[in-house]
Amino acid sequence: MRPVLLVVEDDPGLQRQLRWAYEGYEVVVAGDRQAAIDAVRAHAPAVVTLDLGLPPDPDGIAEGFATLHAILAANPDTKVIVASGHGARESALRAIADGAWDFYAKPIDIDALGLIVSRAFHVHALEAENRRLAATLAGAPGVLHASPQMAAVVRQLGRIAPADVSVMLLGASGTGKEMLARGIHDGSPRQAGGFVAINCAAIPEPLLESELFGHEKGAFTGAVKTTPGKIELAAGGTLFLDEIGDVPLAIQVKLLRFLQERTVERVGGRKAIPVDTRLVCATHQDIDTMVVEGRFREDLYYRLAEIVVRIPPLSERTGDAVLLASHFVQRYAAALRRTVTGLSADARAAIDAHAWPGNVRELENRVKRAVIMADGRHVTAADLDLAAADPDDALDLRRARETVDRRVIGRALARSDGNVAGASRLLGISRPTLYDLLKSYDLGG
Repeated sequence: MRPVLLVVEDDPGLQRQLRWAYEGYEVVVAGDRQAAIDAVRAHAPAVVTLDLGLPPDPDGIAEGFATLHAILAANPDTKVIVASGHGARESALRAIADGAWDFYAKPIDIDALGLIVSRAFHVHALEAENRRLAATLAGAPGVLHASPQMAAVVRQLGRIAPADVSVMLLGASGTGKEMLARGIHDGSPRQAGGFVAINCAAIPEPLLESELFGHEKGAFTGAVKTTPGKIELAAGGTLFLDEIGDVPLAIQVKLLRFLQERTVERVGGRKAIPVDTRLVCATHQDIDTMVVEGRFREDLYYRLAEIVVRIPPLSERTGDAVLLASHFVQRYAAALRRTVTGLSADARAAIDAHAWPGNVRELENRVKRAVIMADGRHVTAADLDLAAADPDDALDLRRARETVDRRVIGRALARSDGNVAGASRLLGISRPTLYDLLKSYDLGG
């Protein structure tokens, strides 16, 4: 079944030309606003090309903008490509700010517009797939990715999860290490057991031993009853120790004994209690340096780090920041009952340009605040408190297309496990063409 392309154009000659040019799609033509709205409801097109000069105002742009707003109101995910010869620069800025995916000034170059249309279909399909994945993951958005960097991590975790080994996740704060640890648990034979998480840096040293190993009644002042520790509570399941680098040396000794003997002894207790718990731990610190400096026991490190997984920061995950931001906009718009439907063009550009020192956590917090503060239907760079993109950059189609190419190529390579032949089939291009793009964009092809 061919994808549906809606062409909103009142010129019969141009209608015929566009219909002929897009024979690879099921082309639906509409000549005015009402016909366009009816077509959107009937066919739910992924991509729309829209001439702003529509009757009854063919020499103006008011009717075209009204049509743009109506299309996006009916289906916010539609990629609308706006064309106009009327005040091209001003119309472009306004159209992009109002939610248009791209802009092309008349007179129309069919080949160039065809490339824009093709990329719009690719991006729409990518976003649809990730919305499906988001629903499947039920609250684990950090797994959403278009980048080869994160795809490699996800594949690695998929292989690790079924194996009953200890795992150490290394990565900066906010990269989603707890969520990935939960993914390991959910993909393991222990998924029916509990997933228990503890942040070792958040608990004062005198209490950490009791939190991990439990205590007997009367073991210390305030111990009014026997309480099992987190290791026991995770029996049959997985214990996630976040910020393992902050565990004091004295408690490291007890952790090592547990890993060697698979028993725990509660504070104030004398009985060894057998416990079958899998450990997954994480830290943002340089654990190798800590071992060399004697701040972390080498023997414990090798017990905890049977497999080490390094989580890339968001700044190294090509294209993932915008993808995640779009997901967070949808989530918080629904949760907070806001009418925001997506990101403006300047917001996307600002998100791509930002370094994200706080990683996914910073991104989520900024988007949540922006959804609350947004005045219009789209979150802007100002709402995110990020520097806005230069307006001229927003009209740089070459740069915009390169950004989309990088994102789509990265996703295709991820889905095909880095196989260029498989990726070229997914993209609908030849292998030589893909090799040329990989070389041109310095993607390591």
